[in-house]
Amino acid sequence: MKSKIICWFLVVCALSPPLCGQDYKNLDSLLNAYNKRSTDTIKVNIADRILQNLTYTDPERAYKFAHEMVKMSKQLDYKDGVARGLNQISSYFFNRDELDSAYYYTKATYDMVTESQNIGGILTSNTRFANLYDRQNDFETAKQYLAANLEIYANKDTISYAREIDFKFIGSTYYMLSEIDLKQGRYNLALQNGLKALREYKDRAKNQLFVADAHVLLGQIEIKLENYKSSIGHFEKAYKVYNEFEDLLWQSDALRFIGENLMYLNKPEEAIKYLQKAIDISRENKFQLKEASAYNLLGNAYTNLGKFPEAINSLKKSLEVYSKMDNPTEIHKTYTSLGLLYNQMNQPDQAITYLEESIRISDSLKALPQTRSAYFERSKALRKKREYKSALDDYIKFAQLNDSLFNVRKSQQIEEMRAMFDIETKEQQIALQEKEITVLEQKASISNLQKLLLGIGLLLSLIGFYAVRQKIKRNKLEKEKVDAELAFKKKELTTHALNLARKNETLENLKLKAQELKDKESSVAGYNQLIHSINFDLQDDNNWQNFSRYFEEVHKDFNSNVKTKYPDVTSNELRLLALLKMNLSSKEIANILNISAEGIKKARYRLRKKLDLTTEDSLQDLVLSL
Repeated sequence: MKSKIICWFLVVCALSPPLCGQDYKNLDSLLNAYNKRSTDTIKVNIADRILQNLTYTDPERAYKFAHEMVKMSKQLDYKDGVARGLNQISSYFFNRDELDSAYYYTKATYDMVTESQNIGGILTSNTRFANLYDRQNDFETAKQYLAANLEIYANKDTISYAREIDFKFIGSTYYMLSEIDLKQGRYNLALQNGLKALREYKDRAKNQLFVADAHVLLGQIEIKLENYKSSIGHFEKAYKVYNEFEDLLWQSDALRFIGENLMYLNKPEEAIKYLQKAIDISRENKFQLKEASAYNLLGNAYTNLGKFPEAINSLKKSLEVYSKMDNPTEIHKTYTSLGLLYNQMNQPDQAITYLEESIRISDSLKALPQTRSAYFERSKALRKKREYKSALDDYIKFAQLNDSLFNVRKSQQIEEMRAMFDIETKEQQIALQEKEITVLEQKASISNLQKLLLGIGLLLSLIGFYAVRQKIKRNKLEKEKVDAELAFKKKELTTHALNLARKNETLENLKLKAQELKDKESSVAGYNQLIHSINFDLQDDNNWQNFSRYFEEVHKDFNSNVKTKYPDVTSNELRLLALLKMNLSSKEIANILNISAEGIKKARYRLRKKLDLTTEDSLQDLVLSL
């Protein structure tokens, strides 16, 4: 999955003055106006609108216009115009995967917009920096730039020189976060941020191209979730928009993704049509990364059809294009594809040559899935050569990487749960703070009004009457604040409980998988240690102590009331009563308590007897009344 380039219209609207239009279809009239106009700021802004039309339809011509724009703006000492032109040049190099040049011009843009306190320009530059580091698989640095954007967005009301239009394309920050989450295997977080991007694009940007970009992102997430038909639907919607706007860069992307989906659906012949069209567009416009990736997919399609000469030709063209790039981080995928192809052609020596190169690059990039695939294919090639010991060694490495990926995925799922819980808690706290601000503002308003009334000497009776009315309003607001606090605590309690249930369910599945693998292996020490570690986490009382603290804040004196009425209730039964009080399902309770569904039934039966309930009495009603 490739790093998404921020749509150029973000640059135009974030860095341009308000008079910038959104007319994508009037190139001839714009060129006519541009040629007749003498050099001034209006001519610079006309150049902006021309670039809107040319950036993805004719990149080379757009590049020349951007340089003209910079030259004119410098003559006029028009700093915003210089910044916009520099950023456009950065886009040109980024789209061509010439990352060093793209970084240089992005840095130049950032310095100018920082000096002029252009918040929209700063957000745009940060997003481009994130794109550059994401392209190099430096996800942590990319996230730091995106976090800076979200920090500005969260505090926008306190920045005196910030304008509402500066945040028109904040959806692109969520978009980049979603992309990184997707690459790191955090699919739920990717979906969450992707939907935020879509919502911001629809509500704030109101731009079809951005909505199309969000559909491409959601389509990629659906691929990872193996919902291939749904994924194709997203890409087809996006392609329709890109085709209408003659957006060649993203046409090639959408076509390539549709082709990839058809491969997963075992329709290689249909896939070839889309991939070939994607290659034609990418080659003509020098979109190198997209061209190389599409050639790799095309080679795989021909391999699946048994058309080996066509497959060799496509995969070697992929290598050729990758070799022209500054940082061909995905070239190892083509080496693996060639290894698989030559294995199918029963040429193990050739296969091993390419697979060794794939393993070397994949190891350096820590690309575990690709390294695993390469070891597996090389094991097959070595078996064909009857080098059984080496084949076994490679298969063992494949199995170890398979286990590592399984453990990494489970760890990512647990981390994802924690991250989602932290995000939700923070959002709830922000909502509560907003309510407190409203209360404080109301108090200040009441105080000022009282001073005014005293100052103009209104009758004490009138002041008293008005004060009573204002006190009623203040009490109402404070009651709303208390209600908000209670709602927050209830939501926090529920969220904590459900995350605890999901964590235990994940750990239980991981334990079952480890047990299954242990039964198949001769050496079980490592698996026993893993199972022991999981059991320890499942039985960790710290999790329950945290839950109990949240529970007592919401349901004060619940435990003491139960103990007073039913002194024989055990601590385990008290836990069960607390979870029933929250109206959780039996499955959720079972996961939290780490017992089976049948165990929950037995526990409920014993609890009913201890509470002296008949068959007609409802345990749930009793618990809710406590």
